[in-house]
Amino acid sequence: MSFEQFEEYSLWLGVGGLILFMVFIVWSLAKESEAGRFGTFILFLALGLGLLGFVIKTVLVEVLGIG
Repeated sequence: MSFEQFEEYSLWLGVGGLILFMVFIVWSLAKESEAGRFGTFILFLALGLGLLGFVIKTVLVEVLGIG
């Protein structure tokens, strides 16, 4: 395994782990604050938009061949 492959796999594992941890934090926050269904939806919507931005950036970089 080359160093570049190791970096790529580490990036995906690290970012994936952080995303799962953020989902857990938001779920815990919604549960502790008794946000209800709508409040929980809004919290996850905000998190989802951030995740969507990361995914779109990754796809654009791969499609356009930048970097």
